[in-house]
Amino acid sequence: MKVEANGIQINYELSGKENAPTVVLSHSLGSSMEMWNPQMASLGSHYHLLRYDTRGHGGSEAPAGPYTLDQLGEDVIELLDLLNIETVHFVGLSMGGMIGQYLAINHANRLRSLALCDTAAIIAQEAQPVWQERIDTAREKGIQALAEATLERWFTPRYLQQNPPEVQLIRKLFLSTPLEGFIGCSEAIRSLDNLRFLSQIKTPTLIMVGADDPGTPVDASEEMHSRIHGSRLVVLSAAAHLSNVEQSSAFNQALLEFLNRY
Repeated sequence: MKVEANGIQINYELSGKENAPTVVLSHSLGSSMEMWNPQMASLGSHYHLLRYDTRGHGGSEAPAGPYTLDQLGEDVIELLDLLNIETVHFVGLSMGGMIGQYLAINHANRLRSLALCDTAAIIAQEAQPVWQERIDTAREKGIQALAEATLERWFTPRYLQQNPPEVQLIRKLFLSTPLEGFIGCSEAIRSLDNLRFLSQIKTPTLIMVGADDPGTPVDASEEMHSRIHGSRLVVLSAAAHLSNVEQSSAFNQALLEFLNRY
């Protein structure tokens, strides 16, 4: 379904257990709500689920960028307002986790809990040329020029070699991402600088990361964990960046255990 929120058409889906607390699922850069397919059955038997396509991705509108993380966060708030959903458990992976940080810092009253998965709180200055190179490559050669290197960061070599259907789906989602959306959200991500605000977060927080994640490594999660009082850190073995896909059973178990507390 689609609704106009914060000036754009946002594609979303409601499913799961009616009259239960709502869990919002926010995906990574270069993906869509379908990234969360491995979580739907497990979470949906316990919770009301709202997954959506971030601005510039999937079925949502892809206006010219650049975008900001504030803008991506306000997209979520307006979507919740239009759907008359007051409070949610927010689960975000990578870019989705950055959006979750914005919500916890600026709209804490809307959150029951927060799960920050395979994400970071700051993009270091030395990483700026890497992001610029990705943006330039996408603009000059198309997003397909980034596909294989991206998959190599998102999954461990062993999982890629097995080439399960999940990898094929993620490749398809990446290749179908609108160019304006990819570049717009990349510009938002490269501006991330939340470290100094993390101590303000009082929302119950789970931090989860793949042990082999090269993009947002374990030490980035440990840094967030040290700054968010009372947070819980879970490191998933044999998983890279998309730990929710590569180690879906362990991911789902840890997430459910956390959500069920709140």
